[in-house]
Amino acid sequence: MDTNSTTQHTPSQPTNLINCQTCRMSNLCLPLAIDAQELYKLDELIRHSNPLQPRETIFSSGTPFTSIYAVRSGSVKSFFIDPDNHEQITGFYLPGEIFGWDGIAEDQYQTTAIALETSSVCEIPYDKLEQLSDTLPEIKRHVMKLISREINSDQQFIALLAGFSAQQKLASLILSFSDRMARQKRSPTRLWLPMSRIEISNYLGLTIETVSRVFGRLHKNNILKVNKREVEILDKKRLENLTTTSGN
Repeated sequence: MDTNSTTQHTPSQPTNLINCQTCRMSNLCLPLAIDAQELYKLDELIRHSNPLQPRETIFSSGTPFTSIYAVRSGSVKSFFIDPDNHEQITGFYLPGEIFGWDGIAEDQYQTTAIALETSSVCEIPYDKLEQLSDTLPEIKRHVMKLISREINSDQQFIALLAGFSAQQKLASLILSFSDRMARQKRSPTRLWLPMSRIEISNYLGLTIETVSRVFGRLHKNNILKVNKREVEILDKKRLENLTTTSGN
């Protein structure tokens, strides 16, 4: 892993120019039932950072857990370093998605999170969030829902690595990004993947040659139109069928 390419992020002071009321992603990471006064209370505790540069570190594995984070724009990846000193990617996070939950159990982050591109995140101090949740039950229910969603995502990912073919893995990843784009009210068929082929292969437990071969096959079969990191889903039904059909 090229650890020299990352820099450590230092949170900025809160700014009135950025808040949950003006964020177009707030409907994804906040409960819909929260009212204006409750939203104001939540806004008071959230720290809004200056834009993160590509490869800039948000938090590092082994450091004390203090906050969870919501992606406002751009994208983030999380990873850990295995005993052989190799990077193992554990997740990719897009606007409206929350990460950093892995630090709750042991009071320290289990992974490192870095920006994949120029990005902005909202830092939510967890102790203050807990205090606010005691007075705003809707916030507490929503936090538990988000944690449950993260656990389900992890379980699905483990199952994906354990039993799926290369074709099934890549098709599932593309469909996952499609669904997540749809939640953002963006095109679910025209995708821009923020990660490299190497990062995709790492995440899916495949070689880069295999990833490139499967992308090429899907492009040739007019299921996807692939141009570097730009991917257009041409036939979603056939792509969905591939998740249940074995292939290399």
